[in-house]
Amino acid sequence: MAQIDLITKEDLELLKQDLIRELSIIVKQPQKHDPKQWLRSVEVRKLLHISPGTLQNFRINGTLSFTKVGGIFFYKYDDILKVLEKKG
Repeated sequence: MAQIDLITKEDLELLKQDLIRELSIIVKQPQKHDPKQWLRSVEVRKLLHISPGTLQNFRINGTLSFTKVGGIFFYKYDDILKVLEKKG
């Protein structure tokens, strides 16, 4: 019979902290050029390695501020860094 590993809330909290720490390192890595001030949704998702639904949740719950121009969402690069630092 296969062994079943249980995941506790503490395990999930540690995973969350590790992910935030790693994302902070990725975002803070030196760029070959200055990062753009405003990023589109697809760029933010690639940068943070998150799904469209997660990014939508960040907008809905106020985790990440945004500006909508027409039908396009834009996010300030500095705001993304602030969110990562606050969560870390």
